[in-house]
Amino acid sequence: MPERDGDSLPRWLERYRVYALYGLVAGTILCLLALFTNPVPDPSFPRLTLPASLRLPVRQPRIEHWPVTYTVGIWLWIGGFPALILTGFLKYGAADRPGPALWLGGAPAAAMLGWTTYCRFFWPKLHPPTWNAPSYTIACWGYCSTYEALWSNLAYAIALLGVAATVAAVRRRRGAPHALVAFGMLALPLGLPALYEGYRRAMR
Repeated sequence: MPERDGDSLPRWLERYRVYALYGLVAGTILCLLALFTNPVPDPSFPRLTLPASLRLPVRQPRIEHWPVTYTVGIWLWIGGFPALILTGFLKYGAADRPGPALWLGGAPAAAMLGWTTYCRFFWPKLHPPTWNAPSYTIACWGYCSTYEALWSNLAYAIALLGVAATVAAVRRRRGAPHALVAFGMLALPLGLPALYEGYRRAMR
């Protein structure tokens, strides 16, 4: 893997970043499409609806709780969200000394902490739980598809590992690259930026 010049990414990661950004746009369009076909695209948020006069005279089938395009759109967001972190890093963090660690390690860890807290305590849960519940990491999927607190606790532990790895990377501690790699792998797909940054540091 080539070493970054400070304001660029390896070709494979840059290619992912660009295509994933297109995927985020497509995912948004697909989610909005469900508003025009189904009275309540997401039963967790029943007020998210349009008047019947604005909806098309068709109705999408559902995959478990969600219309097909809504489901595909959400998973495109899940697969593409790391591209937003990579883009923010390239624009704002590449030139600063702590920038790579804060953007590529800290941002995924903060996002995981925030979403884990939201899903555990605030998300209006649907019953029964389903295998295709939107989830940004494997541990989060375990919780959202079962509602078992063990998975949520594991997600918190992984996110805190990400925070510790970020602090270690900012302070240039010896074990920081391996901690970033561990966090990135445990937090995939959200942890992809941290996995890359840890691997890059380890290969120096």
